[in-house]
Amino acid sequence: MSESASEWSPTSWRNKPAAQDVVYPDREKLDKVLGKIQTLPPLVTASEIERLRHQLGQVQKNQAFLLHAGDCAESFDACTQENIAAKIGLILSFSLIVIWGARKPVVRIGRIAGQYAKPRSSPTEKIGDREVLSFRGDNVNGLDPNDRTPDPDRMLSAYFHSTATLNHVRGLLTSGYGSLHHPKDWSLTHVRSPALREEFERITEGLSDALEFTRTIGLGKESVSYEQGGGRGALGEVDFYTSHEGLMLDFEEAMTRESVVPSSLGTYASASSQSTPTKVHYNTSAHFLWIGDRTRQLDGAHVEYFRGIRNPIGVKVGPSMKADELVRLLEIVNPNRESGKVTLITRYGAGKVEENLPGHIRAVQASGHPVIWISDPMHGNTLTSSSGLKTRNFGTIISELTSALRIHAECGSVLNGVSLEFTGELAEDGFSVTECLGGSMRLSEDQLPLRYQYTDSVVDVAFLISDYFKKQRTGGQRSYGDVLYSELGGRKLA
Repeated sequence: MSESASEWSPTSWRNKPAAQDVVYPDREKLDKVLGKIQTLPPLVTASEIERLRHQLGQVQKNQAFLLHAGDCAESFDACTQENIAAKIGLILSFSLIVIWGARKPVVRIGRIAGQYAKPRSSPTEKIGDREVLSFRGDNVNGLDPNDRTPDPDRMLSAYFHSTATLNHVRGLLTSGYGSLHHPKDWSLTHVRSPALREEFERITEGLSDALEFTRTIGLGKESVSYEQGGGRGALGEVDFYTSHEGLMLDFEEAMTRESVVPSSLGTYASASSQSTPTKVHYNTSAHFLWIGDRTRQLDGAHVEYFRGIRNPIGVKVGPSMKADELVRLLEIVNPNRESGKVTLITRYGAGKVEENLPGHIRAVQASGHPVIWISDPMHGNTLTSSSGLKTRNFGTIISELTSALRIHAECGSVLNGVSLEFTGELAEDGFSVTECLGGSMRLSEDQLPLRYQYTDSVVDVAFLISDYFKKQRTGGQRSYGDVLYSELGGRKLA
């Protein structure tokens, strides 16, 4: 029996080998914590997940653009009002810049409210003369070398930190924080480049002028603020979705709920097309989950779990992925070839994208599988600075992104979005990448330990993408892109 036809349940992954598995010394305590999590309320709803599926279907048809952005790994200590607002503000700013140039909606998925776990290349690491268990993220163990024993209570803490984060995100967005009437509230004080700051101000001023025009001709007169009892309206409504890597399968299983598909969707055809089930399984810890490059084994536990949930899913695709392997993976996780179900997140590295992306595109095209293509130009371009900090050179990020745009066009395909990593944290906590070298801030190696509050390079990328789509839409010359190129020292990238 094929993988796609075999019986699935939220626990069937336990019969498969699990990469990146965490071994808990106290199994009784683990079972108790997981039992508690199973009784806690869902973090997201079936209707929200279905709404995202619909919007991702629009992305797949090139009617919208997908922005997937946020932390490499969240920390419990960073669950603060200031950090959460900073991340949401940066995502909203990126969205506005792209919308302004592309004139198409942006679907926003944050790596937030659950992105705590960290895959590691080795289960242990050397710290001084000691060999200790690797730090696996706040939901597993502590960064302190003396706190590396996996503790199940950390999963429970992760649930409540995710709940607090999502509650604040919802509160911000339902009370007008995302309104197009005041984009300057999102705060871009981190943009140190005068040219980029001027470009963003030009966009917000143009938007304000356009909104004033609509009010003058009698549209948009509902000017009563939300605080004074006014409605949100189209300009004040923002859809925002959460995501994380589905690494900790014990936790994901505990957050899986059987539910009726919302009645507004009608019937949902089963894989066998011989019955119409009234219930499906949703992972209610996030709207969107992805399989990492280290856990995508075709016969592994993660692929087994992901094939059975109704949520839209992502798959990281790196240079080690063979073209036929990618097609077989799609057959397993999306046998019915449903629209908006699978997002392929490519992450090759600037030096390997030319070698790998065309073959992957052609293989998927030949298979007929519907997918969303997005580029992660960051994770394949990590390097270690002379001071030992992990970082990236902004030039290689832009090189991979621009190469992906060009290759998709040459292959008769479309790059549907980007996946970017940034953080609003100031803490020196050892999390992932510290900063990007270069970019509009021209950050040098000796400035890496400063840990700027925002990642300015995200705004750089937004302007580049906005300019690319504006040129496609109008056939005009470079506008925002000229600013970015000049900030990179006048160096034209492919």
